[in-house]
Amino acid sequence: MGRTIVVTGGSSGVGLAAAKQFASMGDDVVLVGRNPERLADAVAQVRDAGGGREPGRFRADFESFDEVRALAEHLLSTLPTIDVLANNAGGMVERYLRTADGFEATVQGNHLAPFLLTTLLRERLRGGRVVNTASRAHMQGKPDPERLAGDPGGYSSWRAYGASKTANILFAAEAARRWPDITSVSFHPGVVRSNFGVGRVTRFFYKYAPGLVTPEKAGDLLVWLATAPKAELVQGGYYVGRNPATPAPHARDEALAAALWERSAEATK
Repeated sequence: MGRTIVVTGGSSGVGLAAAKQFASMGDDVVLVGRNPERLADAVAQVRDAGGGREPGRFRADFESFDEVRALAEHLLSTLPTIDVLANNAGGMVERYLRTADGFEATVQGNHLAPFLLTTLLRERLRGGRVVNTASRAHMQGKPDPERLAGDPGGYSSWRAYGASKTANILFAAEAARRWPDITSVSFHPGVVRSNFGVGRVTRFFYKYAPGLVTPEKAGDLLVWLATAPKAELVQGGYYVGRNPATPAPHARDEALAAALWERSAEATK
């Protein structure tokens, strides 16, 4: 019997590539995406990869806590078990944007929303695994737990993105300390050929630059982290390829991780 896998950001890129691989292995996959058309297309691709087995789907925008809570309610009411939660949804915001919940959109979409979803599913994930898609871009930014609303005057899309990716690494490590019954890891997928980024130059780079990692290769790493024997993984570890790596000093600061956790819990309650 296959595992039950929830993949956020599952309608394109790394998430879709991983979802197709999970389906081909006989796993039951639930795809979460923001765009209805892309989500429908992804469902068709995963269905084909799984030999006709229908994957689950749910549309949710992670810039809305209400939609994340609705997603969690749906998953809890329809899935008796969740073996793997792939926190893969994420993106970059070109200009400063504050969400209706009161937080800078990058940190909400990339960190606070996955934090909320994971904590809401915490009991269903006992004995399971949480895989968080981070990035080497974490070197470019450090989250400030006391300023999750961001700074409109000093906003930088890359710095905000880097801070949110640092938050992913800190969250994975802190979850491992607080929830030892759940295997929690984060990883850098490589510089993946995709529609990632904001602005013409950045989008052109991520589509056409030489040497980019294919979504399939990055998806394979996500699948490996989700399925490798627990004893082979470093609990709370950050992976580059199939090897644990040492992130930047601010991304392994346990005091910052604890403070970010507490502030994130307050922000999402």
